[in-house]
Amino acid sequence: MAQISQPNSTANAFEFRSTDLKLVAFAPATLDPLKLEIGLREKLGGGEHFLSGEQIALDFSSFPETPAADEVAALSALLRQFGLTVIAARGGNKGQMAAARDAGLIALSDDGVAPPQPVTQTASTERIPTLVISRPVRTGQQIYAKGGDLVVLALVSAGAEVIADGDIHIYAPLRGRALAGAQGDTSARIYTTCLEAELVSVGGVYRTLDEALPGSIKCRPAQIYLEQNRLVIEALNGTE
Repeated sequence: MAQISQPNSTANAFEFRSTDLKLVAFAPATLDPLKLEIGLREKLGGGEHFLSGEQIALDFSSFPETPAADEVAALSALLRQFGLTVIAARGGNKGQMAAARDAGLIALSDDGVAPPQPVTQTASTERIPTLVISRPVRTGQQIYAKGGDLVVLALVSAGAEVIADGDIHIYAPLRGRALAGAQGDTSARIYTTCLEAELVSVGGVYRTLDEALPGSIKCRPAQIYLEQNRLVIEALNGTE
């Protein structure tokens, strides 16, 4: 019978190491499961998405209510349905953090959660090559340029989705969804030669475009960017 050798000293049986663990924060504005599910499905879709597999910290810093532990557990279960694993909570008052602990989550200080901008700054220093797509992006398709910019040289159809951690350049009509700065880069921009989009997003700030756009922008070259946490959509020639 084989024998398992034992460590020479119990002091060598383990060691503590510091880590650079960073988590994506999810800041709920409501705990209504129906509203949350609809919002998550609109933003992430029903399949694999740009945040699939991410570990999440619930951010209660701007949430005014004190939830019950079962409400926190229900939120964690809902996020798991979208491929997100909730392991911690941060930013809440004593009651909120107690509810999170009772739901089996870890209470973190702000140092344990990655702010949006540094995540993308780290990625940008790696200079991942730009992803260039020369074929049309059809309805139901999703293209994701992880860690870099995305260039599309053909039509992005209605019902299609293009995502990039950096900028998005579309040299054709944009009729579907475009999400730039997907990991939180608020300096990212979207450019298109023909704006007919269903939804645009920069740095996690979303806007649906089902309302009528002014003639200076609709079906014209345009850019989308963030200014003071507000999406700005303007013609590329500088006219309003």
